[in-house]
Amino acid sequence: MLSVVAHAQNQQQPDTTLIVYNGQLTGAYSRGGVNRTLISTTQAVMFTRGKHLGLPLNGSFIYGKQDRLLKERELLLNATPYYYKGRFRAYAIGGFERSNLRGITDRVQLGAGPGWAFYSDTLGREVSVSNLFIREKTDFLDGTQQITARNSVRLKVAYSIKILTLSSITFYQPSLEDFNNYRFSNLTTLALKVTKTLAVNFSYNYTHESQYSEGKVPDNTNVTLGVSYATKR
Repeated sequence: MLSVVAHAQNQQQPDTTLIVYNGQLTGAYSRGGVNRTLISTTQAVMFTRGKHLGLPLNGSFIYGKQDRLLKERELLLNATPYYYKGRFRAYAIGGFERSNLRGITDRVQLGAGPGWAFYSDTLGREVSVSNLFIREKTDFLDGTQQITARNSVRLKVAYSIKILTLSSITFYQPSLEDFNNYRFSNLTTLALKVTKTLAVNFSYNYTHESQYSEGKVPDNTNVTLGVSYATKR
């Protein structure tokens, strides 16, 4: 999908709108020593208008039980409209999150900031960095609330060759009021294209939060293998 989007962006006319959809579904079930059920899905829609405007919409949901007890119920939604011209990027962001693993009942983020592409081409290969300033409100399961401003640094690396696509996005988000309050996350996905619209995906997702609800843990790692579907019009 990355190569399709990049190529289309470079070929679009000023009055052209392109829509690209990508969806992934994975699941796991086991019985015996450990009884576990897990379902995971990610959905993404990319709108591009003309040669300079883009609007990615992304969502993910994970639901999992272990020995019939709820362990994972993770929801993440975000929109990151941007303006690009040459190597320069200007981003805005709006996000909503819930996490049973990290004890988050509601988290809302709003922000904006610049970005820069060190390298990009029509094949979807890219190395870019952005630095956004965000305002964030988090309500935890234990009843506490945290409101803070963060500096959100993102490193994006994308590489594609023939039927293989590698994508990696890394975030470092310290609070501007207390640098001991920070978050770090990485999502790396390797996609093997099977047909024009179907691909097999391997994903590694790691998150660390220095502030978390009592009884929860600061680190979480997910490794998934599944199938994705992509189309454009």
